Amino acid sequence: MTRIAVLGSTNMDLVAYTARAPGRGETVTGREFRTVPGGKGANQAVAAARAGGEVAMIGAVGDDPYGAQLRDGLEHAGVDTDLLHTAEGPSGTAHIVVDDTGANSIVVIPGANGVVTALGPGEIAAIASAELLLMQLELPLSAVVEGARAARSQGVRTILTPSPVQPLPDELLDHIDLLVPNEHEAAELSGQAEPHAAAQILLRQVPEVIITLGAKGALYAARGGEPVLFEAPEVRAVDTTGAGDTFVGALAVALGEGRPVAKALAFASSAAALCVQRPGASTSMPYRTEIEADAV
Repeated sequence: MTRIAVLGSTNMDLVAYTARAPGRGETVTGREFRTVPGGKGANQAVAAARAGGEVAMIGAVGDDPYGAQLRDGLEHAGVDTDLLHTAEGPSGTAHIVVDDTGANSIVVIPGANGVVTALGPGEIAAIASAELLLMQLELPLSAVVEGARAARSQGVRTILTPSPVQPLPDELLDHIDLLVPNEHEAAELSGQAEPHAAAQILLRQVPEVIITLGAKGALYAARGGEPVLFEAPEVRAVDTTGAGDTFVGALAVALGEGRPVAKALAFASSAAALCVQRPGASTSMPYRTEIEADAV
């Protein structure tokens, strides 16, 4: 099994489903509300565990009822939570609106995630024992930089999802092996709206880039090679929340197993396609048997 450490956020997703998202100053009537365990870090951890990885979660939850639910959800998925600390105060929350096309808009309140500003010996040891480290930007940047640096010093492959998007310092990018933005994040980071052009700019900072393009697939680019567009399976999306995290979690497992990039991307794309056909984030993530059956 691929050993994966995830340094990231754990949130409770508060999800409202409605025909269309409200505009500024507008109120609309929704049809359903759900609370679903989430957070980009926890989502990637669950996705990787369900895809067949051995996963350890590094982060924090609050001492509120959400915190206990979030921990239980990760453990139920088979994720090691020994390094998921409990902090005083509320857990992180994500306030999500999903419309009838499956598109979403999200506001994240960090809560306990905001206390993860540095890593201790246990966290460093967990990173050192992993084959891959997954990171996002819902934790304080100081912890992400420290985690990336620790991974690089131990030869652990690093994958960064730059979300929520923000300027990335060289002290972080210097320790990233693979950057996985969506097309909006890639445009923001590169100043180029066209994905191929964005990828070329980003390759000046990291060795490999995968730009996820939703229903259009994913663009893979590496230094010294030509970018390749991998098409996504055609499916009817119900809820795209968590699709990108599902993609990254499954991708990490496939890469850790030594699959070629094309096959790893096919595995990840199948996982994401299955995810968007179900409501919710972590609750919609497929298991390895489903992914392999879909990828055939």
